[in-house]
Amino acid sequence: MNTTLHAVADANGRPLSFFMTAGQVSDSTGAAALLDDLPKA
Repeated sequence: MNTTLHAVADANGRPLSFFMTAGQVSDSTGAAALLDDLPKA
């Protein structure tokens, strides 16, 4: 079994949040889970 780590980082590359999924799960699942964690533009 493998895993995939999805992350949101600020402009300086500092991590803001993480989400871990099973390796066979689509990347869109991780992206959807992190959308609310994006900083406001």
